[in-house]
Order: sequence, then C-alpha cells, then structure tokens
Amino acid sequence: MFTGIVDHCGCVRDLQKIASGLRITIETQFCDFALGESIAVDGVCLTLVEFSDSLIHFEISPETIEKTTAAAWQKNSRVNLERALRVGDRLGGHFVLGHVDTCVTVSEIKDQENYREMFFAVENTRYLVPKGSVAINGVSLTINEVFKNSFSVMLIPHTQDRTNLADLKVNDFVNIEFDYLVKAVVADCHSRESGNPS
Repeated sequence: MFTGIVDHCGCVRDLQKIASGLRITIETQFCDFALGESIAVDGVCLTLVEFSDSLIHFEISPETIEKTTAAAWQKNSRVNLERALRVGDRLGGHFVLGHVDTCVTVSEIKDQENYREMFFAVENTRYLVPKGSVAINGVSLTINEVFKNSFSVMLIPHTQDRTNLADLKVNDFVNIEFDYLVKAVVADCHSRESGNPS
C-alpha cells in the first residue's frame, strides 16, 4: 500500500522483452533495498527482483503492460517512485494500492501563474468526487471539478517540481487509480440497490 506522495522521479535506463513480459531497469535515489519489496512506479505496484547500487530491476507481466502506461515507457523516461507505506508512517496523501484502474488522456492544460490546471478525459466518473482524491501516475491529488466525461486537478509548484506530471502534454496517457474508499462505498450502494447487500 502507498500514499501517493512521490519521493522522486527515477530514470528508465533499460527495457528488455522477456518471455514473461518486460524487464525494466530504473535509476533511483533510494537505497537499503529488500529483495521482493513493492515500489510504485508511475502508480504501478511492482516487485523488486534485483538491485545493484542505484539501479533497481522489475519484471512486468503482460496484463500490467496491457492495462497501464508501462508499454509507453522508453529509455530515459522519467517515472514517479514511491516506496510502500510502513506502519507508523505519516499518511500524507490517501490510500493508494498501486492497482491501476484505467488509462486516460490529458484533454486540456491551463497554466495559471505558478499553478497548472489539468483536465483528463474519462468515460466513467462514478468514482470521482469533487474535492475527493485520485491517483494520477501514482500522485495523490485533490479533484477540483467533475464534469460529464472529464475531471480536473490543480498542480502546485511542489508537485510540478517533484513528479513527472509537469512533463505531460495534451493527448498523453496517464495511469489512474480511483480512491479505494469511494469504490467500496459505490460497490456497497450498488449491492444494496440490487437487493444483495454484502
């Protein structure tokens, strides 16, 4: 489990196709690794399979490649990195599982002095609540507004400096993970409406 508070951007140093999917090598500022630990890469929970000095290695399954932006990663791509939450850590963002729900596109960008308002096209807004939370490329953000087929967030200067969201352009794809608590409430309400409360 993560919080959506990105520590820093890592750099993709190598990508190799393997029989089970894709092997990726990322240069990071993290240290003191534990083999098998979970690290969120652009919001995708990946398992550390090897490490050496500042390089960390992951193997990505075909399903993850199909359902996330991992297929678009290239050498020198900047990716958001966050280590898993430890018991006793501050929960600065919201509960993020690292299980991407969907990929959506950037539909519009509006710069406002030092701030940047970003709009994302989405087919289903049922899990989006104004002033609620959403994880975009693993970054915990507050939802500004929800429209019929889109929503917006505001990036403060710190978020632009610390993550790769400032690199985004219109029509770029991003990983979206909806707030788990909202999904749980919606699922419960749906089951009650259908007469099958859990």
